Amino acid sequence: MHDHDTSERLASYADVLAGELPDTWTSSHLPPDAKDDLAELAARIWDLDLVAASLAEHPLRQAAVLSRPDGAQLVVLERHDERDSFLVAAVAPRALPDEAYRGVSEPNGIALADDPFLGAEQVAGDLLVRYDSALAQVRDNALGGIQPSQPDRLVLTWQPDGSIATAPVGDSAGAVLEANGFIQDPHSGIYRLGTDDTRAQARALRAIGPQLDALGIGTALQHPAGRTSPTSAPAPATPAPVGARTPAARHR
Repeated sequence: MHDHDTSERLASYADVLAGELPDTWTSSHLPPDAKDDLAELAARIWDLDLVAASLAEHPLRQAAVLSRPDGAQLVVLERHDERDSFLVAAVAPRALPDEAYRGVSEPNGIALADDPFLGAEQVAGDLLVRYDSALAQVRDNALGGIQPSQPDRLVLTWQPDGSIATAPVGDSAGAVLEANGFIQDPHSGIYRLGTDDTRAQARALRAIGPQLDALGIGTALQHPAGRTSPTSAPAPATPAPVGARTPAARHR
């Protein structure tokens, strides 16, 4: 089969596959001339079995990438054997540190049926289940010392570099954080407030408390050992009394 024919078939197969998977997926094709993108993609293919063995003999010359809004990605690639079908593998998020992957089993890829509708059933019932589980593990690992928040309580944690990180629950808290200078990592979901200006950092901490309080969300600020807040930051408040409107003690 000519390269052009293979490219068209790969792109068409991936388009149908994306449309049949649960949730929302989009498909994009990387042609042979996208060498840098293909090299970067090959380095992130999360597989130590079937797909890794194939790539060891046949370097990635083209691929179709399926992407989900939360940052999850799958790659569809040529099979290079007597079967007229494709392989599919998970892609490791580029934004997470290597340490987050320690102890997490690779969600190894699978060979797909010739029919993309059957292929979608294979992916949804096998690879996608293992991939989502592995993603949840590495994202949890990436949180490090960040204590998970609750719907009614946002936990902010000082980081070793002086930044502040938090993993809010729900869009309301996230909107308040973004309005006050926090930047969200699209892959891990973690919001961080940098250290370029400690006065601005302190102002942001003062501002988000009342704004979250108005939404019925309490706040707490964790100080790991040896870490202190900027001198201009407000002193910790006393716990809210029972029956107070704030649903949790707030420390800012």
